[in-house]
Amino acid sequence: MIKIGLIGKTNTGKTTFFNSASLSSADISNYPFTTKVPSVANANAITLCVHKELGVNDNPRNSRCIDGWRFIPIEIVDLPGLIKGAWEGKGLGNQFLSVAAQSDALLHIVDVSGSIDASGRIAEPGTGDPIADIADIEEELVMWYLKLFEGNRDKIARSIHSGVDTINSITEIFRGIGVKEHHVKAAIISNNLTDTKIDDFSSEITKDFVWSLRELSKPTLIVANKVDLPSSSDNFRRLREEYKDLIIVPASADAELTLRRAEHRGLIKYLPGDERFEILEQTGLNEKQKWALNFIRKDILGEYMRTGVQFAINVAVMKLLRMNTVYPVANPSKYSDRNGQVLPDVYLMEAGSTVEDLARTVHSDLSRGLLYAVDARDGLRLPVNYHLKDRDVLSIVSSGRKKR
Repeated sequence: MIKIGLIGKTNTGKTTFFNSASLSSADISNYPFTTKVPSVANANAITLCVHKELGVNDNPRNSRCIDGWRFIPIEIVDLPGLIKGAWEGKGLGNQFLSVAAQSDALLHIVDVSGSIDASGRIAEPGTGDPIADIADIEEELVMWYLKLFEGNRDKIARSIHSGVDTINSITEIFRGIGVKEHHVKAAIISNNLTDTKIDDFSSEITKDFVWSLRELSKPTLIVANKVDLPSSSDNFRRLREEYKDLIIVPASADAELTLRRAEHRGLIKYLPGDERFEILEQTGLNEKQKWALNFIRKDILGEYMRTGVQFAINVAVMKLLRMNTVYPVANPSKYSDRNGQVLPDVYLMEAGSTVEDLARTVHSDLSRGLLYAVDARDGLRLPVNYHLKDRDVLSIVSSGRKKR
């Protein structure tokens, strides 16, 4: 299952984001390090289901389908807030870094209202600097990578001198934090280091290299949280100007949590990430709730179209991680499994994945004796090295297990 880690300083709203995305009840307060241990829960990546396009009613099994939208489970992790020196083990740094290592992508939650100081403590709105906050956290992550590299520089050099190529030698050091060969290769190419020996990596070259490696192996999206506060608009504009190369999503995790809890209680009709909601029980709302919902409708949805929480998750999964949705079926004419369940499962497959990768993901038996796949839409036979496309509906044919 895809794992998304939430990073940032304390009091940026990470736990509120976590609770709103998963409807969990992790502690929320204004004290530093409220999140002392990582909280893990299921959230969803949401995408348009294929059943309407195919003209059938589906029977979801590994996901849900609501009003034509597929809710695909992912894992979301609320990590302890970072402070300067986390890479050296200060604060809860070691715990944070060990969990961040297991995340496929990161959502960097920043208080865009400027309501925290440099140490993450509550401050007068507008007095904090979210641009500096982002830089601080990014520096901690890069220093973590740099520490790993420098601490193992001799080991890398010995591996290369023994005949192992540079890419695999470096990858082996970082493999435990999710770095893969293609990440290292891309970082080497982007820094023009293809013909540079490891012994000639200066401190400056090394830091540039690990900076690229961090960005490639832990793709990150900036969530400009608390965008509904009066002091946020100028900071949000500054963020977009300063970090032109990053995806920045405006968000109000507090608003999303309010909507999801109201929907859970049957007071409103609301789909996560939607641009609108419908009040179902006016009499069940007190004046404070009515005011809050009206504020969300006018000042958040009216201004930004969405609260940003679900949108950030969707962007992280579909754009940062480049995932495609693929529906394996046994009967391509009926889009069903062997039991007649229509479009029961959907899998998130990384761009570049093949029919063979899908077979291995669905069941190991399918990958043994794999023959080909059938495109359920047009009956076209696809080779095992066919690159999967988003919204593919395929039947896998194997000598081990016939059609899936």
